[in-house]
Amino acid sequence: MKHYFLFIIVLLMACQTKTAFDLKFEKVAENLQFPEGPAWDGYSKLYFSNCHGNWIGLITDSQLDTFAVVDSSQSCFRKTNGLTFHSDGYLYACDFGIGAIVKINQKGQCKVIEGGFNRPNDLAFSKNGNLYFTDPKSYEKDKPDGCIYQYNFKIGKVMLVADNLCFPNGIAFTADGKHVYVSESARKRILKFAVESDGMFKDKQVFAEIPSGDPDGISLDVQGNVYVALFGAGSISVYDSTGQQIAKIKVPGKKPSNLEFAGADMKTLYVTEDETNAIYRAKVPIAGLPLSYFRHHNQ
Repeated sequence: MKHYFLFIIVLLMACQTKTAFDLKFEKVAENLQFPEGPAWDGYSKLYFSNCHGNWIGLITDSQLDTFAVVDSSQSCFRKTNGLTFHSDGYLYACDFGIGAIVKINQKGQCKVIEGGFNRPNDLAFSKNGNLYFTDPKSYEKDKPDGCIYQYNFKIGKVMLVADNLCFPNGIAFTADGKHVYVSESARKRILKFAVESDGMFKDKQVFAEIPSGDPDGISLDVQGNVYVALFGAGSISVYDSTGQQIAKIKVPGKKPSNLEFAGADMKTLYVTEDETNAIYRAKVPIAGLPLSYFRHHNQ
């Protein structure tokens, strides 16, 4: 009888987990050009890239607007991908069009922070406020020519923190800043690194193998669960901190590229999707962990 009740409890817990991640998505933007890099400003707006377009958009509630347009008179901002905010109020962007990291003010004016990279893809701030970004090159599982860099704001210097990677893509830190997750897209897996006191990465390990789709953008929730957009698989996989898959969330379209938690309670999940060229959102049961430094800094 004891074992019977234990079985019922385990079954109910499993059912609750499945029900909790049965999300209902609504479309909030469409007719885009390969949307990517969603970034929540911490207040009321979600910014995003149009990788094949010449503008960065923003969404307020369900209203789509243009934030910045490519200006030929400026020497930066051509084709952006990953975006995120800093406590200085600037929107930081990976620009794969010019191989640079740029910052953009609220007027849409930009400045190159550092250049000379291959095709910067995604970025996130560590707990101490330094900016990390992935820089892939070849999309081949046997050609590890991708890198990850750190930009240290105090000294204004870029440092290599990891290399020999096959198309490093999404990146996200744990809440305590001691570990970081990275999508290694060409090898269909998620890597986990320990972060040293000087910000360097060490102890690379395979956190999860991806059986279907290519791992792209990554976000974490406040319980330490890892959400990965699976480009080509039409879903988001959710893993607990041990690497065990606890949910598979079906999304509209086969090509979710990135995701971002947002809202006052951080319980709205935005997803950029590149088959339908649209952005969707859904309410989630667990609050998300922000990628932007200003939210960490203020907590």
